[in-house]
Amino acid sequence: MSGLFGVVSKTNCIEDLFYGTDYCTHMGTEFGGMAVLEPMPSDSRIIRKIRNISQGQFKSKFIDDYKELNGKYGIGVISDKDEQPIFLNTKFGPIAICSAGLIENHAELIQKLHREGVSFSETSEGHSNSTEIVGKLITQGDSLLDGITKMFSVIQGSSTLLILTRDGVYAARDRYGYVPLTIGKRGGDFAIASETDSFANLDFKIEKLIEPGEIVLLNNKGMQTVEHMDSGASQICTFLWIYTGFPASSYEGVSAERARERCGSFLAKRDTVKADLASGVPDSGTAHAIGYAMEAKIPFRRPLVKYTPGYGRSYTPPTQEIRDKVARMKLIPIKDVIDGNSIVVCEDSIVRGTQLKNFTVQKFWDNGAKELHVRPACPPLMYPCRFCLSTRSIDELAARKAIKELEGEDIEDVSEYMDEKTDKYKKMVEWIRKDLGVTTLQYQRLEDMIEAIGIPQEKLCLYCWNGKCPTGNIDADQKKTLKKSDVLTEMVV
Repeated sequence: MSGLFGVVSKTNCIEDLFYGTDYCTHMGTEFGGMAVLEPMPSDSRIIRKIRNISQGQFKSKFIDDYKELNGKYGIGVISDKDEQPIFLNTKFGPIAICSAGLIENHAELIQKLHREGVSFSETSEGHSNSTEIVGKLITQGDSLLDGITKMFSVIQGSSTLLILTRDGVYAARDRYGYVPLTIGKRGGDFAIASETDSFANLDFKIEKLIEPGEIVLLNNKGMQTVEHMDSGASQICTFLWIYTGFPASSYEGVSAERARERCGSFLAKRDTVKADLASGVPDSGTAHAIGYAMEAKIPFRRPLVKYTPGYGRSYTPPTQEIRDKVARMKLIPIKDVIDGNSIVVCEDSIVRGTQLKNFTVQKFWDNGAKELHVRPACPPLMYPCRFCLSTRSIDELAARKAIKELEGEDIEDVSEYMDEKTDKYKKMVEWIRKDLGVTTLQYQRLEDMIEAIGIPQEKLCLYCWNGKCPTGNIDADQKKTLKKSDVLTEMVV
């Protein structure tokens, strides 16, 4: 998932754009980009800047651009894979587009556009840029709005957009609402963000939550909904509250930090272990552990600390080698806190389990832990994300590896393994516990996670845990086409 930020200002927007985009950095590690509508003596033009941020921070890479750019309208993006914003000189005029989400029928759409004579540029990895696919689909419409709505109707997955034009900034949330968009207001200025932590220090106040399928135009005349498509379903990515979102952000009006504290509280309510302290794997496990400690009435302490400068998330980099390197180097153990203690370790989730096993659990044992009780804040992940890149391929998932070992083969029906009351579920958890090498392992229950977030179940995407999609998006036949070897990072927006 990428992070999006846009500004419409009465004066030069670049300072707000620069810092607002930087506050989305936790959503990606590969590219950062900004585009502004620069005034000219006779007209205006779009100026675009893209930098590789894999080896440097956004601020350091864009500091010179920040000093030089000028314009009242702008959009920015932190991308987890593709270079963006893209620029297109279209029949609607020049536009710049940045997007977040994941397009599942990526290859099919490219073939269709190729047959119609549409050409694509290539990324360095040899794939067509997914945001460019979105842009080329939009240009097939009779108007910009018509193009956006037609694009939404043909993609499978999700794509939430910011589009910079001479008319202003269009903000379009995907039909099922997987990726959030929120509008902030400060006097006569507007900001639009996928991450509301961008607003606080820039003095923007939340003005509107864009609804699924809604397209809003922001310009110097104000804010106007120009289209609203009814998908019949609304399902935002639940992983935003569990892990991917920033603690200071809220989604659909629900604070990520408070939801995580409640997740930790539910974990403690159902627990029977007697531990000396509760801890979280930093940073995303911290709030879960705080909630656990408050409910269990035991100390919250920091046996592991994250060395922040230069180390981002170990989850978002595109290759396993890089993810492992970051996971190993970023966490530093404190022996004086660990030695001789029975410790509850709260983690946001167990995806593959390899980083937790090799680069977290081992640090506890090496520094004298007496017992380790791992408590993930969500249930076992059973399916790779098809909409926002919250998980990758099915055969990487720790739960699926356990099931394969227990069954002796891959099986299609894993429903018994999703029910914590069954013997199969218990055997799966025990297999993972032994593989991790911890004293006990207890996952969050699905109903507790939903209650902790506080949004009705039908408005949450729970596909990673139960394999269920919103009505009308991906049917049962399409779901069967997902092969266990599919690696969805190839289709990230």
